[in-house]
Amino acid sequence: MKKWLLLIPIALVGAVYVFNASWRVSPPPGEGIRLIAHRGVHQTFTRDGLENDTCTAERIEPPRHGLLENTLPSMQAAFAAGADIVELDVHPTTDGQFAVMHDWTVDCRTEGQGETRSHPMADLKSLDIGYGYTADGGQTFPFRGKGIGQIPELEEVFAAFPERHFLVNFKSREEREGDMLAALVERHPQWRSAVWGAYGGDEPTFRAAAALEGLHIWSRRGLVDCLVQYELLGWVGIMPDACRNTKVMIPINAAPWLWGWPNLLLTRMQDAGSEVILLGPYGAGDPGTAGIDDLETLAQVPEKFSGYVWTNRIEVIGPKLKGITPPQIPSAP
Repeated sequence: MKKWLLLIPIALVGAVYVFNASWRVSPPPGEGIRLIAHRGVHQTFTRDGLENDTCTAERIEPPRHGLLENTLPSMQAAFAAGADIVELDVHPTTDGQFAVMHDWTVDCRTEGQGETRSHPMADLKSLDIGYGYTADGGQTFPFRGKGIGQIPELEEVFAAFPERHFLVNFKSREEREGDMLAALVERHPQWRSAVWGAYGGDEPTFRAAAALEGLHIWSRRGLVDCLVQYELLGWVGIMPDACRNTKVMIPINAAPWLWGWPNLLLTRMQDAGSEVILLGPYGAGDPGTAGIDDLETLAQVPEKFSGYVWTNRIEVIGPKLKGITPPQIPSAP
């Protein structure tokens, strides 16, 4: 009798394993891998100890090329390297436009001072976006003088790439930014397809989604809820509401710990109206921006994966995945 009782938990574990085994299903059909280029082709930086207010321009790695994040040349190069979507960051200006820039203040990357949103667009255009970049602790500034006038306005971006797709990152929690994006599209309906998605502050993100039908959105809180609840419930096949009709960002080193990874999990997500965005390894700095940035990490992406891959090195990952010739990129200064 005792032996039979011992077999019960073993049988239960085996049943749970088989029920959630990836090999039970084939990879779900889809569009294959689509690439999201974070900030375009840009200068990468060390992520150790990275915090929200860290000046990343002061910790760049030795430059491999001559491009700067969130600029038109960096976006052009990203698309040429195989990006399907380029992620960019926006701030409203005092004259009602959207400046495309990552930082909350201009102090880190430029010679200017103050919050980005406290300036009119013309003032931002006068700044040198490459002023603060250094790879040697401030001994040299290789991009100084090379980025004057390169902070674009969002309408400039859409006008330059009307047939491309962009993911807009709202850096604040102000609802009005969602209204501003919707108003921009209303003025220029030909750019609606360019606005692929939005994320960042929940308030502007959900405001934009309410006004722009079909906008792809997600929230940080929603992502946490989805992954935690799926770990608790997914073993019995329950897909939490937080995982439905959204994009689910998953660090590639956390994915194997999710029930049914890869085939069964991706099938369940697809059945729930959701798609997966694979990030770089959790623990490699900010979990929201760590990307699949080298070929070793790229090799961990499942064969026949259908979803999105987030990368900070589109110039490396894109040509490898798409089988295209690497684009000509300006050399490092």
